[in-house]
Amino acid sequence: MRVTVIYGTMHKGSTYNCVKVLLESLKSEDINITEFFLPKDMPHFCNSCFSCFLNGEETCQHYKEMHPITEFLDKSDLIILASPVYVCNMSGQMKAFLDHLAYRWIPHRLNQQMFHKVAVVVATAARAGTRDTNKAMKKNLVYMGINKVYSYGVNVGAMGWEDVKLEKKRKIKSQLRKIGVKVTKMVTASSKRNPSFFTKMIFYLMRVSQRNNTWNKTDYSYWKNNGWLDGKKPC
Repeated sequence: MRVTVIYGTMHKGSTYNCVKVLLESLKSEDINITEFFLPKDMPHFCNSCFSCFLNGEETCQHYKEMHPITEFLDKSDLIILASPVYVCNMSGQMKAFLDHLAYRWIPHRLNQQMFHKVAVVVATAARAGTRDTNKAMKKNLVYMGINKVYSYGVNVGAMGWEDVKLEKKRKIKSQLRKIGVKVTKMVTASSKRNPSFFTKMIFYLMRVSQRNNTWNKTDYSYWKNNGWLDGKKPC
């Protein structure tokens, strides 16, 4: 099992420790884990230049930093996005990273490998906000074609992992271990899974749009070269 983890902060606090429990619970004899920490591994904000949309992702000013990460995402069986809650949502670093992947959304240049991947979004907070944080991270993954995304959010009631009450930690570990078992089973069966109804609906709507696309030749050519404008399905 190939796993890529993107942490929305370099601080190894509650979110980091929750992911560690999850990783340890994955029941795989052969597991390869790659971790990226933001902003160290991708420190830039999107410049809103539209170059990735119009000219290809290779023309992004931050391609040098983004390309190694997207390569691992494409090779992974399991993708984990993990962020602490900052003002009721994901960290700014995580948002900046995901902004750079907008060209991979279904309306633009969907990577059909994503249909067979499994993902988990993890968020922790001292008090509140994990639901909105996970919802936002999950939305990005779903629009990139991943239709099986598990969510885990927990209000730890403390500023740091070392201050989380022992009973709370036991409960968190128990919950994450159960998710780990489910994720392992889902990864094993992922090659047999078809896209969700939502994914298919978005794809078919965008196919109509792309057939009349005269403003973005890069997107149009991508769909045309994949045969999607001529009735071929990505999965």
